[in-house]
Amino acid sequence: MDKNRRDFLKAGGILTAAAATMPSVFTTSTAFAQQPSPIGRRGTDKHTLPGLNYAYDALEPYIDAKTMELHHSKHHQGYVDGLNKAEAELRKARASGDYSLVQHWSRKVAFNGGGHYLHTLFWATMAPPGKGGGGEPKGVLARNINEDFGSFKAFKEHFSAAAKSVEGSGWGVLHVRLSDHKLIVLQVENHQKLSPWGVAPILDIDVWEHAYYLKYQNKRGEFIDAWWNVVNWDQVEKNYLTAIKG
Repeated sequence: MDKNRRDFLKAGGILTAAAATMPSVFTTSTAFAQQPSPIGRRGTDKHTLPGLNYAYDALEPYIDAKTMELHHSKHHQGYVDGLNKAEAELRKARASGDYSLVQHWSRKVAFNGGGHYLHTLFWATMAPPGKGGGGEPKGVLARNINEDFGSFKAFKEHFSAAAKSVEGSGWGVLHVRLSDHKLIVLQVENHQKLSPWGVAPILDIDVWEHAYYLKYQNKRGEFIDAWWNVVNWDQVEKNYLTAIKG
């Protein structure tokens, strides 16, 4: 690709879209730099489950140990396995020239790739309460939240309302819009529906029932209210600074 075309695509945010399937998104974000091999590298065919920077019980009482264990080792692992399977099937299609199932496996890449990406961000932007988790953001992130939402209180209410009102299963996500560096809150249904283009996610909350049902049953709102106590704002700010630096 020539330089002029690359500059045009970059300016439009196109090179950073489709985050669920682009390895560069994982490797350039500090949210993933601390994790062991969260996404397959060039020269490998496998994506792997990222480790955690804390024990399964470290987020209690806000997120219980059993939920963390099942969520990480079973649900997230399932998306990793699904992504590996889908990409293997597409490699077979290219080798054989049989693309009769390309639509099916492309959808599986989007769904499982999105699940892998969003979960990796989810783990990285939490920390034990009192040990990096909770409180409020500081520095440039705090200033820009105030500028874009009016106050941290208004942002928190906006984000919580978006997460609580996701239809069915999905996520609440704080993004940086790359064209103007504005912070925006959006919903994601499942792992990929309603996903925007030209943005970089820097914070998310999983509101699939498997993220909270053992402790909170059907009380999604209580889970979201409790989750603020484990948000790792230092990491979110690092993600923000990485995003705006391009």
